[in-house]
Amino acid sequence: MDLLSFLLHVDDHLLEFIKNYGVWIYAILFLIIFVETGLVVMPFLPGDSLLFAAGALAASTGAMNPWILIILLFVAAVLGDTLNYQIGKYIGPRVFEIDSRFINKQHLIKTQQFFEKHGGKTIIFARFIPFARTFAPFVAGAGSMNYKFFLSFNVVGGFLWIASFITLGYMFGNVPVIKDNFTYLIFGIIILSVLPPVIEFMRHKFAKNKSS
Repeated sequence: MDLLSFLLHVDDHLLEFIKNYGVWIYAILFLIIFVETGLVVMPFLPGDSLLFAAGALAASTGAMNPWILIILLFVAAVLGDTLNYQIGKYIGPRVFEIDSRFINKQHLIKTQQFFEKHGGKTIIFARFIPFARTFAPFVAGAGSMNYKFFLSFNVVGGFLWIASFITLGYMFGNVPVIKDNFTYLIFGIIILSVLPPVIEFMRHKFAKNKSS
């Protein structure tokens, strides 16, 4: 199973996991969310689409309880961001001198700029933006953000992200038109997720060109 196939057909693969591993699907989903949010080198793992698909399968198969999903994955998201924060804090400012195949320096710098503009709310906003939700807690730690301040936004953002996508999947994931076009929906979720940073980049670029 390659990553692209998993990303585009996450519902089919999750259904296969349920059939093969039964109740262990909770542990598998916990691990994916924890790693995607907790390790800065793993931003490409599915997040939004995975949560939506999990909610949809909870409704259609009955193999997963949506409340258990929300609670477990909320804990995974909060713990993941906490780990990422601690790693960033341990490495410190030196991280901005790193530019390797595992850590993209430009992503770190853009996330830092987003912090400067939006402050702690970035932790909440970033939950809904691929890549940013992996880099935001890392940059918060590297920038020595007060941990209690970070934790409050971490908890709020984690709950809103997990609960909203699982609930949406549970309520609408099995509507025939959505179920029959799930791959297109995944594309839509990805596009909508990356639109905010793209718009922000274009606005910044336009303003820079206008001032020069």
